[in-house]
Amino acid sequence: MVTRVAATREDVLELLKAVKDPELPVVDIVELGIVRDVAIDGDAVRVDVTPTYSGCPAMQVIEHDIVERLEMRGFTNVTVRSVFSPPWTTDWISDATKRKLREYGIAPPVDVAEADGVDQLVTIRRSRPTVECPYCGSANTEEKSEFGSTACKAIHYCKSCQQPFDYFKSF
Repeated sequence: MVTRVAATREDVLELLKAVKDPELPVVDIVELGIVRDVAIDGDAVRVDVTPTYSGCPAMQVIEHDIVERLEMRGFTNVTVRSVFSPPWTTDWISDATKRKLREYGIAPPVDVAEADGVDQLVTIRRSRPTVECPYCGSANTEEKSEFGSTACKAIHYCKSCQQPFDYFKSF
């Protein structure tokens, strides 16, 4: 029998830091900002998550990993609920998490407001942000494909160090 060690929201959030995004294994789901809320009632816990985008194929794996992690810690009734409003944005990713992505070899997203120059809900045409190479730091990069290893990433190429790399798109 497993004994529950977590009894507070903060304890559950700490447990969820062990759940990694399968598409970004260097980042956990709490620091990615997709865990929106945690509610505890005895041995039951509900975790609210917001997908990075509505078609994210990793969400099913993430939901399974959340349930598995919390059941291992003694919660007998774990519910994961998808919350779509407000929509997730890459602006919720902290600078420390962006550093982790860069160190892993993925160019972190540029803040949405920074990429457009102004914070707008709708733009007719979005200028492409300057993406720095995660390997050498050069801004002399170009997008090679809007679609990368996953739908949330694009493939870029650094003209300075001649390395291809993923860029985590801004949402």
